[in-house]
Amino acid sequence: MNWARIILNPAVWVVLSAAMLLDLHGAEVKPEIEFFEKRIRPVLVEHCYECHSASSQKVKGGLRTDSRVLLLKGGESGPAIVPDKPEASLLITALAHRDPDLAMPPKKPKLQDSVIGDFERWIREGANWPDDETIAAAPGEPKGFDLTERKRRLQWIWQTPQRQEAPLVKDTRWPLGAVDRFILARLEKEGLQPAPPAAPEIWLRRVYFALIGLPPSPEELAAFLNDGSPEAREWVVDKLLASPQFGERWARHWLDLVRYAESRGHEGDFIIPNAYEYRDYVIRAFNADVPYDAFVREHIAGDLLSKPRRHLERGFNESILGTGWAFLGEEIHAPVDTRQDENDRIDNRIDVMTKMFLGLTVSCARCHDHKFDAISQRDYYALAGFFISSGQRLARFE
Repeated sequence: MNWARIILNPAVWVVLSAAMLLDLHGAEVKPEIEFFEKRIRPVLVEHCYECHSASSQKVKGGLRTDSRVLLLKGGESGPAIVPDKPEASLLITALAHRDPDLAMPPKKPKLQDSVIGDFERWIREGANWPDDETIAAAPGEPKGFDLTERKRRLQWIWQTPQRQEAPLVKDTRWPLGAVDRFILARLEKEGLQPAPPAAPEIWLRRVYFALIGLPPSPEELAAFLNDGSPEAREWVVDKLLASPQFGERWARHWLDLVRYAESRGHEGDFIIPNAYEYRDYVIRAFNADVPYDAFVREHIAGDLLSKPRRHLERGFNESILGTGWAFLGEEIHAPVDTRQDENDRIDNRIDVMTKMFLGLTVSCARCHDHKFDAISQRDYYALAGFFISSGQRLARFE
């Protein structure tokens, strides 16, 4: 059985490439880190840094809030946070205005309860603060963030992946391909043995679930067990890869990445017109083994291609349908602050697009230079301009 027929199938790579990028940068996309960057740091920057950071002309109360270490150290009143214990943290006391002498922001209304709740959750979950490099500069002499230097230090993440030679292994009979040698080399290093081959009926069930998400029928199982030819397994894989259910199975993973839904959510839960057209487009793309670079191009600029991809039988424009992903997801149907709502929608599209195609949490740069991924705020708003200049409209594609 040549497993490369499965692993190297172009449609499978559409999902696997995005998943591998997310795994490669697992630290950036942990939920607790994303929560901090979106819900905690922006509040600290807006409401606290003026009086309690390295950029302050005078650090009030001896407290700085621009580092986890410094929040733990605290100021004149003691430690500002106690990880895992929001009820014992002076920061929560100050934000909730429970003590008039500690109320923050001072001489201003108390922050919304939802914001205070975010801080309570953040502290309860350990007060995670990514890449905490405590700023040691004296007040009035802030230590700048050198984005160019950070990119140089993280140069490895921008390098094009290179094909690696398969390692040598002791048991040369077990590997059926180069990928198997990587697996076996690690097993041998740990002193482990590969699991024995699965029974034919178990193998068939696993392959069916992996490729189309459905079990084999009793008739298919009987036909496979009665087929004694050496090509039986390869024939099964080829049949499943060619079935319509293959695209339906694997498109679900991609649709999760683009937060596919057919309604807006929120209070009215209004229907998104023709959202299913994008869903069906993704399924057809997987079943047609559309190359990944073409798939990406259609998502970013499918309405601008001089020679769009056409449906093989019906001849309609497939490429333009790829742009539909940007207008999926939850939206408020009657926002009070329309400008804020517009920026939130654009931020959502940037977040989805950069996680899908780059494996990076670029949306953190909405409020500040993103130190971890070395993305500048300037780059974020340049990308935002791309979406601001784009509009949603229904288009004929037949």
